Amino acid sequence: MANIMYDKAYEAFGNAQINWPADTIKVVLVDTGTYTLNAATHEFLSDIPSGARIATSAALTAKTNVLGVLDANDSSWPGVTGLSGEAVVIFKDTGTAGTSRLIFYLDTASGLPVTPNGGDINIKWDDGPGKIGRL
Repeated sequence: MANIMYDKAYEAFGNAQINWPADTIKVVLVDTGTYTLNAATHEFLSDIPSGARIATSAALTAKTNVLGVLDANDSSWPGVTGLSGEAVVIFKDTGTAGTSRLIFYLDTASGLPVTPNGGDINIKWDDGPGKIGRL
């Protein structure tokens, strides 16, 4: 597949429904065997079946938006077990899956796929010009 921004996320950024520096942004490790991406219609975390969500990170820190290029500090998932993860999805966390907006789907990131073994899984964002993603 590819690294993409969900269509509804473009709309949400344009309507000020996502504020990258201020909102709580998290990352979920996803099993693509139980989740089929639909970038055009998927909007909320509830569009990803709960069984496909392997682990969720803590909130991203030091988030920046420089000329539409989004970045944050590297992060991790501690003590992960379960299915293998072939993608990560970045989302705005509201505390409710039905209102937590999906932002990016990344499946070509370094370290993917990953098979959890009970240890930590580290998230290292690209240090190049693309960073996490571009609006």
